[in-house]
Amino acid sequence: MIITEDFVDLDTPTGKMRTFRFEPAFEGSFPGIVLFSEIYQMTGPIARTARMLAGHGYIVAVPEIYHEFEPLGSPFEYDQAGTDKGNRYKIEKEISAYDSDARAALDFLAGLPNCNGRLGAIGICIGGHLSFRAAMNPDVQATACFYATDIHKRSLGKGMNDNSLDRVGEIKGELMMVWGRQDRHVPREGRALIHNALLDADVNVTWHEFNARHAFVRDVGYRYNPALARLTMDMVLELFNRKLQMGEPVQTPIAQKPAGPC
Repeated sequence: MIITEDFVDLDTPTGKMRTFRFEPAFEGSFPGIVLFSEIYQMTGPIARTARMLAGHGYIVAVPEIYHEFEPLGSPFEYDQAGTDKGNRYKIEKEISAYDSDARAALDFLAGLPNCNGRLGAIGICIGGHLSFRAAMNPDVQATACFYATDIHKRSLGKGMNDNSLDRVGEIKGELMMVWGRQDRHVPREGRALIHNALLDADVNVTWHEFNARHAFVRDVGYRYNPALARLTMDMVLELFNRKLQMGEPVQTPIAQKPAGPC
């Protein structure tokens, strides 16, 4: 689809939040998706991901996750200075502000006249964690999280003591978790902790691990894996198509019964 791009500055409890919008350039009714960026905010790779999703028939909102700390419309470079700034802000922002930002973006999408009311979320790196928390909103029907950082360490936000693992039971839509086995940010033990928490809470989750490093879907830098990026984005599109375009109802996992004779 041909798409259009613009931005709006949404009101949040912690100030104006620039939110970039990508949507089909056609009349119709489309699902809404919040795309949560890496620590670098709106960069070229994030914009290209948003365009890809919008071109498949979605209204995509990309909020600036650090709008409290920087002038609106301020991406960071993929260098040491940008990394240091993003990691510093990550633990200076209140965890409640991350949640109210997500709610503002979801409400913005739901209120658009061309949104069909079905909402999803996707995020990358810190955005994976933010989309994980966005999935706790009851109107989010499908969520994809790429190598979500800090969940296992409970270290997101001011005080570095988030409650994401404690709230997994609030996730009612379908969740897709994507990881790289060689990702030093989330080791095997951390992934196991998250996986077990989701299974214990009977979350409708699919779990995917690949031989890849952190940031393998980012199409700049030496860690980019184009084959896996394409594969995993196809998986995202399948999830969103099934849950948001086709409107598959939320499914409650079936309780396991004792094993019996075949």
